[in-house]
Amino acid sequence: MTTTPQKIGFIGLGIMGAPMAGHLLDAGHQLFVNTQGNTPEPFISKAKICASAAEVARQADIIFIMVPDTPDVEKVLFGEPGTHGVAEGLKDSRGKIVVDCSSIDPIATKAFAKRIVALGCGYIDAPVSGGEVGAKAASLTIMCGGDEGTFERVKPLLDKMGKNVTLVGAVGDGQVCKVANQIIVALNIAAVGEALLFASKAGADPAKVRQALMGGFASSRILEVHGERMIKRTFAPGFRIALHQKDLNLALQSARSLGVALPQTAGAAQLMNACAALGHGQSDHSALVKALEALAQHTVTPD
Repeated sequence: MTTTPQKIGFIGLGIMGAPMAGHLLDAGHQLFVNTQGNTPEPFISKAKICASAAEVARQADIIFIMVPDTPDVEKVLFGEPGTHGVAEGLKDSRGKIVVDCSSIDPIATKAFAKRIVALGCGYIDAPVSGGEVGAKAASLTIMCGGDEGTFERVKPLLDKMGKNVTLVGAVGDGQVCKVANQIIVALNIAAVGEALLFASKAGADPAKVRQALMGGFASSRILEVHGERMIKRTFAPGFRIALHQKDLNLALQSARSLGVALPQTAGAAQLMNACAALGHGQSDHSALVKALEALAQHTVTPD
């Protein structure tokens, strides 16, 4: 489906944000961008570089945000002393939409949305799953929270970045879905790591064990992709341990407030913490296996 060119803002051109914004640029939209650090190509020559988040909001009709954590989103939206946030740029601009693709606290998301809606603008939380590979391939899963009318306005743009774009429910529900996603991914990484470490320590070839398991009920995307990373020792991110730590902390904080026990999630979080303590916080989250290897004093395959 062809989309009419629009004025789009994009704040946060990192590992995920740059390829996501690039798909919007390739679709013919006019982009207004702002990011920490250096602005990557092709945005320098093909997009309007804005000095602040507020300027992005003044220029664009739909503003995407893709930054690491809850405090980062709050700063982008509302600024701090010496900075100008999106909300400042939305004053006297009713009808614009903010789409936050970051993975952050669901409760904070609802509070942020309330403040943006009070300005007469729309708000969608739209966290993504699929990592750098999915961002580059425009195959992300995008989990959205917001009202249906606002969602329908932004869906054609989200479809340029992902293949599975779903309105989960009201504002905040997208973030709830992403937290659930991160629980499942973390526990699967831990399970694959334990299985391959067990096989290797027992004297079997972990690569052949993985190959055999790929044909059975234990097969999974995690076993396919991250199992291979563990065997080949390719831990360049991807999706960093430090970010998955943050997501699991969100899960445990939310569970505490809900009175829900998540014992397996807590265990995976401790493995992530151990990896960070061992100096692997910037490695891909498949490097969680390194914490298991440290406990066993054995590696799945030699480094």
